[in-house]
Formats: sequence, structure tokens, C-alpha cells
Amino acid sequence: MDKLTSILVVINPADESRQVLAKAMVLARHFGARLELFLCDSEYAYTLSHLYDPRGIQAARTVCLTAGERCLDALRRSLAEDVEVTTHVACESPLYAAVVDRVLETKPDLVIKSAAGRAFLDRLTLDANDWQLARACPVPLMLTRNRPWSARPRFAAAVDVSDPGAMTLARSIVQTALLLVRGCQGELDVVFSESTPDSPSQIKRRESLGRLAKEFRVGKEHVQVLAGEPEQSLPSWAAGCDPDVIVMGALTRRPGVTMLVGTLTGRLVDALDSDFVLIKPQAQAYPVSEPARAADAV
Repeated sequence: MDKLTSILVVINPADESRQVLAKAMVLARHFGARLELFLCDSEYAYTLSHLYDPRGIQAARTVCLTAGERCLDALRRSLAEDVEVTTHVACESPLYAAVVDRVLETKPDLVIKSAAGRAFLDRLTLDANDWQLARACPVPLMLTRNRPWSARPRFAAAVDVSDPGAMTLARSIVQTALLLVRGCQGELDVVFSESTPDSPSQIKRRESLGRLAKEFRVGKEHVQVLAGEPEQSLPSWAAGCDPDVIVMGALTRRPGVTMLVGTLTGRLVDALDSDFVLIKPQAQAYPVSEPARAADAV
């Protein structure tokens, strides 16, 4: 992500924290970006699609859309007028596919959504729609928790420089993190987990990390090399420094599971209370197929 001029905010009326909207407003003010509030009642759409009697479905859908428009209109009126805000309502299922369709139509630079899964150790994990959205969303996706940001948010860019094939994604991660840091006047750490220290390839990995930091003018004091597998070392490090936002890759690079969200991402989401920005190279933004839409629940 090299600019932030428009943000799609996925609104869940059941989310009482309102942190997703508060954080979207913070970013909009810092960057002069416009917001679109997007509400989709996917549960109602799913119910309509399984009715035995199809008569009245369109009328019921119209009622649903009208209710959503009233909700978003009231929400928009409650916001300060220093940010340009538009609204859009849908009644489609599954939710992640409706979000992706809207992204493809309006081409925002960032999607912001609150984590929608069940509570786990006082934190919200991700539900199936969140994981599918992370897989399919063609632009960076920010998944937020209930915790507000610091006055100067602290960002962490978690990168993999273990082989040349990882460097494209690593650059995208650092570029996105730096954009957000500079816009928010925050702080940044670039973090790499050294899972095989003292190996012959360690020197090459350190050199790659050094070139990456130099390319984006990140000082050595803000480059953290952690010892051990990232599944263990990253949560331990983050628990100590408590970043507001972690920017990382959305997809695993392990052979055979490239269509799934990375296991590291899942473990970090469960272990930490930070917000996450999940990004991937454009080539790994998987389209939403019609069979997938039909098979998925709300």
C-alpha cells in the first residue's frame, strides 16, 4: 500500500465497542481520506436464500436494505463533519464475498473490520468470514480489537527474509507499515524471527534484513531480530512491547497450504491483543468463486 485516500469500513451493528469506526476516523483525519461505511446483513440474506417459498423475497430484501440505510444514516450523522463519509448497504451472503465485491467495485486502499469471532481469553478471535476475507481481499485488511490506540500508535512490521521469494511480501509489509506510521506520527519496529541461528545461511538472512531496513530508511535501533520460531518468539516479544498494530503477511508460504491463511497469523491473533493489518502480493489475492459463495455459510 503506497497511499491511503479511501477506506472501506465494514460496520457490524452488533459491535458495541465502536472502535473500528473510531480508528477509521483517526486514519481518515491523518491522511485526509474518505470513508465508506458498508453494512451487509448476510445472516438475513442467507435465511432468504433458503426459504421454501420464494415469493416475497425481493420485498423482504428491500425492507432489509431500508433498515440498513437508516442505521448507517444515523451513524453518519453522529460523526464529526471534518471527514467525508458515504454509505452503502447490501443484503448478500456470505459476508466476505459481499465485502470483496464492494472492494472490486470501489477500489479502496484499505478495508477495516472488527474481529468477529468468539471471545478467547478476553480477546476476539477471527471467525470463518474473517479468514476468508483475509484470503480473498485484494487490498490490505485491518482487523481491529476493542482496545483503543495510543496517542502515538506503535506499529510492528513482521517480515520473513528467509529466502529471496519472501522479499516481495516483506517490502510490501514494511512499505504499508511506514505509510501508516508516518501518517499517524507513530513508531515502527521491523521484526524478524531467526528460527535457525548459527546456520550457514544466517549471514545471508541478516544481510537481506539490513538491505530491507536501508531501503526504507529504518534505523538499526528499530530492527529486532528474535531467536526461535516466529510462532513462539513473536508473541513473547509483542507481549513485552505491546504494539497497537502488527502488519504482517496474510498467507502462509508453506507448500501445500497456500490457499489457507497462515498458521502463524492464526496463532498470533489468538495470542495477542493488537490490531492486525494483513497484506499479500497482488498475485495471491484469490478471487471469490461462485461455488465458494454457494458452499459458504453467512
